[in-house]
Order: sequence, then C-alpha cells, then structure tokens
Amino acid sequence: MKMNRREAVQRISLLMGGVALSGPVVSGILGEKTHFGDSVYATPQQEKLLAELADVIIPTTDTPGAKAAGAEQFIIRVIRDCHPMEEQKEFYASLDTFEKDSKAAFGKGFVALTNDQKVSMVKKLIETDRNFFKRMKNYTAVGYFTSEIGATQALEYLETPGRLEACIPIKPGQKAWALG
Repeated sequence: MKMNRREAVQRISLLMGGVALSGPVVSGILGEKTHFGDSVYATPQQEKLLAELADVIIPTTDTPGAKAAGAEQFIIRVIRDCHPMEEQKEFYASLDTFEKDSKAAFGKGFVALTNDQKVSMVKKLIETDRNFFKRMKNYTAVGYFTSEIGATQALEYLETPGRLEACIPIKPGQKAWALG
C-alpha cells in the first residue's frame, strides 16, 4: 500500500494546523536529496537515541509509536540528505549534549532510562535546547504520519476514496483521516 507523498505533504501541513513545512522536511517527504557534499552519518548509538527520543515524542498507545514506525530513519535521512554540513554538525552536537545531560542527571544514557526519566529529560530539553527539540518534534511527527504505520494505524486511511465530500462529521472516537 503506497501513499502519494506530494499529497501527504499537503495533508500533514493541514494536520499540523497549516504550519508551513521547511524546505528540508518537504524534500525529505518527497525523497529528494538537496545536499550533495560530505555528510555526518549517525552512529548506531545515535540512531538508537533518536529512536527512543522520537518514541517519547510520539509514544506507543493503542497504536504503535514513532519508534515502531521507524521515524528515526526519516530524521537521519533528512538531516543527512537535506541539510548543509554545518546544520548536520549542530544537530548531532545537540543530540550528543542531550545524551551527556542524561548521563549527568541519571548516571546512564537516555536509552537505558525509565519512561519517567525519559519524559523528565525531554522536558529539560525543551528548556535547554528549544530549537533542537522543535526540530525533533517536527521531524518525528512528519516521519511518523508519512510512514505506513502512522498513515494506516494512527490515522483513518482509505486507500481508494470515493467521491469528494468536503464536510463529513467525524464520529466520536474516530481517528482523523490520512489523506493519501
């Protein structure tokens, strides 16, 4: 089951309250590469850290969370393929600082923390590095809702829609529609 990425961009924008998506995010959704120079590659430890951090942002509830959807892979690809080297270095420096802060606060890395400790660290991150958190939150949401899991399990997905009906009330408890 494949989604039309261009339509997904428009619909994700609507889901996010009409917030304009940045150029790198749009390029990432469309699978485009806009940075062709040297890149910073995530280490396996950074990849695990990104997965856990994304999973705190969109946790598993009655639907799988960001980690199950592989949102970290989207984040890694967008950072590597759509940001200049300096922004890549800044992103991973912020991630490494976050890991160091976790070790300083709890004596162990973020991945090894309890859920409550992870939430505590993310709340601290919002205060200490708001720009990094906002980028993580944005990339996590886009990576999640454009994944198969996000579009088909977290949202109501209709692969072959019928005619366009602009105003259909959502029933109590119904998920928002994934537009694909």
